[in-house]
This record gives sequence, structure tokens and C-alpha cells, in this order.
Amino acid sequence: MVREKQIIECVPNFSEGRNKDVIKQITDEVERVKGVKLLDVDPGEATNRTVVTFVGEPSVVVEAAFRCVKKAAQLIDMRQHHGAHPRMGATDVCPLIPVAGITLEECAVLARQLAERIANELQIPCYCYEAAAKTPERKNLAICRKGEYEGLPQRMSEAAEAPDYGAREWDEQLARTGCTAVGARDFLIATNFNLNTTSTRRANAIAFDVREKGRPMREGGSPVGKPMKDEKGEIIMQPGTLKATKAIGWFIDEYGIAQVSMNITDINITPLHIAFDEVCRCAQNRGIRVTGTEIVGLIPKRTLLEAGTYFLKKQQRSTGIPEEDIIKIAIMSMGLDDLKPFNPREKVIEYLLEDADKTPKLIDLTVKEFANETSRESPAPGGGTISAYMGALGAALGTMVANLSSHKAGWDARWEEFSNWAEKGQAIQAELMILVDEDTEAFNRIMSAFGLPKGTDEEKAARSAAIQEATLFATEVPLHTMKASYKVFELCRAMAEEGNPNSVSDAGVGVLAARAAVLGAGLNVKINASGLKDKEKAEHLVAEANKLIAQANEAEAEIMKIVEAKL
Repeated sequence: MVREKQIIECVPNFSEGRNKDVIKQITDEVERVKGVKLLDVDPGEATNRTVVTFVGEPSVVVEAAFRCVKKAAQLIDMRQHHGAHPRMGATDVCPLIPVAGITLEECAVLARQLAERIANELQIPCYCYEAAAKTPERKNLAICRKGEYEGLPQRMSEAAEAPDYGAREWDEQLARTGCTAVGARDFLIATNFNLNTTSTRRANAIAFDVREKGRPMREGGSPVGKPMKDEKGEIIMQPGTLKATKAIGWFIDEYGIAQVSMNITDINITPLHIAFDEVCRCAQNRGIRVTGTEIVGLIPKRTLLEAGTYFLKKQQRSTGIPEEDIIKIAIMSMGLDDLKPFNPREKVIEYLLEDADKTPKLIDLTVKEFANETSRESPAPGGGTISAYMGALGAALGTMVANLSSHKAGWDARWEEFSNWAEKGQAIQAELMILVDEDTEAFNRIMSAFGLPKGTDEEKAARSAAIQEATLFATEVPLHTMKASYKVFELCRAMAEEGNPNSVSDAGVGVLAARAAVLGAGLNVKINASGLKDKEKAEHLVAEANKLIAQANEAEAEIMKIVEAKL
């Protein structure tokens, strides 16, 4: 199975918001790291603080974070710093945030490793907060930062207040850099729900209905009654309906409407679509309609995919449709283009990274361009790539039959059954589409290895090892294609037996494509395995390929009998 690409976000806050040259030198360090995309630089004059946002795969983001912390320590002297925002170091906070393919717990591990490296290599003491906290009380950033920069000399001398990494005595270097809080937290979404009213008071009432904190309980249940207090004299709050949310109501002059402005602090607890539906419900109870949603900043792709899937299921429609179609449903359902056009390529982090990657991909070519590229005298793309594409087409055909069956008149009670099959088909297709380019990349690795220098014995040994490593990879990729393509048989068998009978021939063609993919990829396994010096490994890979070929032939024959019987 091809694992989803891991993407994390880093949002360090630097104690400099006025000197543009210093800020640029820090952000230049981020942009020097290949594979990292700088998304935003937000300096604040009054706070004398700059919030920087960048994303990429974990290893490069962590490296970029380290480099900009290092540069900030060189350029910012905390002895001269004054600003309105709480702070304790040149780099005040440095959180890592999961975006795709990685858990919060994995980000916490990375954050602790980053904190330890900053402490060891830069001699900057670090506290770990939120998910990366090493003690429960330090989950709260305010606890880590208590006393701010001015309180650090005393804290450094107290064992109970010592940082998690890099504890040492206060000196001139530490006075210059201060300490840094390194953490891991969930992705925060800032969003505004547009209302068909100009009343800030009513928008606030809706915000209080839904936000986790809720509203003060009042005597007599009256909105103008005195707030009720407990035995400690603290106001008793009536919680709202949405966990992990903060919200207020306000009026926006630019649009001439009131909005419920919300921060969703944990999208795993309250996804955007759930917040939208609940705000709609509470607004309706007060005679108000939500006309749309405004997303502030960027979001992970899964936010829109989960929303689109949610609304499709409410309509009892198949969710096994292309990604872009699901996102379109999300945009329409939540009115994301209510105030201005909403372009996912400009708002979704994964798409921004894709568009920043200039590496040409075969799957981005038109059908004609793909065929022409294959026909040229270059050996790649070749049989392995075409096999992966045939497998993807087989999965696409099986998925098409599932979607047609899900929407077939009179089969309404079975929509979910076929939707589940369509989802499986989309997953198989996506896996094989990745392998289309990966097979060509495998061949290119072999060519690169053969191009390595061989002037000395050391170079010859290194070249030989690189060739073997690349050859093994080039053998394993088509084997992966065989395994992925074999999954198509289960899908197409189910569609031939249970799917829309008017599309049984399509299921049959899907089976033929899958068999061609398995057998074609098998040929590539065998030819590449012949170049392996590890003959035991080669024999194992070929034996696995032969087993899959036999199973594919058997499955194709069985399913085609079912298809022929229904024609």
C-alpha cells in the first residue's frame, strides 16, 4: 500500500516585528531548505513579533525550523526587546502541526527531538508544550512561559522550573537568546460563518450557543438577569454545543453583514462541516440563516474531503467519486464561495505544495501526450508504467459500475453498499496512479546508478552497491503494481455479480485490464530480478510474481464466465 505523503506545518513566532531586514534573513533560512514552502510571514508592529508559517515533509520542515531558530538567535537580542505580546526568547514558540499522513503523537516526538537539538547545538534551553509536553502541567504554554523573559534568570536557578532540554545557569549568551517553547498541536482552523443579518448581538448569541465556553448562567433564565456564581464566587457557565471551539459575533463593514467568527482548535473533535451544520441549526432557531462560510488562511485537504463526504452521505449519494468532485460538493454545501470565489488550489496546503513542485509527472499528461511519450525512442515510460496505468483503468471501470449501481433508480436501499465498493475502487486507482510515475522513477534510478564514477576501487564498490539497490527497487515497484492490480478482481467480480446489469461489460473490460496489468508488471519483475546478485532474493520475488500471475489468470477466467452469462 502506498502511504499518504507526510506533511507537517511549522508556525514559529519570532521576537522581532519591526526590522524587516532581520525578518527577511530569518525567513530566507526557511526558503533555503529544499522541499519547504513558505506560506506566510505576518509581522506585528505593536507586538514586535512575527509569525511565520511553512510546510513540507517532516524532515525538511524540522531542518528549516532549526535553521531559522539559529538565525533568530544570532540576530535578535532579547535584552533590547519590548512588545505587547508575552514572550521569553528570540524564537518564542515553535509548534509542529500535523497536516497529512502523520499523527499528532508523531509530531510530538519530532518536537522533542527538535528541542533537544536546539538545546545541544545552539545552547538555547527549551520547554516542551501541548502534545510534546513531558509533564502534564507544561501542556499549557502559559505555564512554560510564566514570568516571561524577565523571569528566566530566577527560573534557571530552580530545579522545578528547569527547561526540559538545555538546563544551565543564566549567562550573557542566554540573556541574549532567552528560551524557546517547542511544541506539537493540532491544526487550527479560523473560519467565519456569514449570516443574513446585520445584528452583532444576534451573531453573538449564536456564537455563545455553540462555543465550548458557552455563556454565563443568569438568574431567572433571563438574558438580562445577574450572572450566577458558585461558592467560590466564580461565574457559572452554561457550555455550548461544540467542543474545541472559540467563537464571537461581529459585524463586517466590508461585506455589510454579521458573522459568527470561530476558531476550531481541534478538527479531530469538531470538523469544519460539523461546526457549519451546528451554527446553521442554532441560527435557524433564532430566525437567521447561514448564507455561507469564509475560511481564513489555509486548511488541510482532508477538511474539505471529510466535509464533501459528509454531505454526500446525507444525500445518500456515492462517496466513491474523484477527489475534485468531493471538494466541489464541500464548497457548494458550505457556501465557501458566498463572498468571493473559492479556489482550492490557493487554500489547500497539499495543493500549494503540489503546485510548487515543478517535477513533471506522467499522470499530468493528456491521454494523447501520454501515448506519444511512451512511443518515443526513450526506454521510459515502458511496460511497467503502462501496466500500472492499465491497472488504474481497470479500477476506474469497476468504480464506474459501482457508482452507476449506487445511483440506479429503484436501488436506493443499496446506495451505501455500492458507495463502499466505489470508495475501494478509488483507493486502488489512486495507488496505481502513483505507481505510474514510480515505475519510471525506478528505471531512472538505475540509469543514474550506472552513471556514477568508477575510477577507483571505492567508486566502483559504491557504484555497484547503488546499481543493486536501484535494481531491487525497480523489481519491487512492479511487484507492488501486481499486488495493487490484483485487488481490481474483487471489485469487478462484485460488480459483475451484483452491479447494474447494463454495465456488466464494463466490469468485464475492467477484469481484462487488471489481468493485463498483473501479467505485464510480472514481466518487469522477472527482467529486473535477473540483474540482482542476490539470487535468493531474486528467486523469492519471481516466485511471488508467478503466484500472482496464476491467481490473476484464474480470477479473470472465473469473472469472465459471469460476465458472458449476463450478456
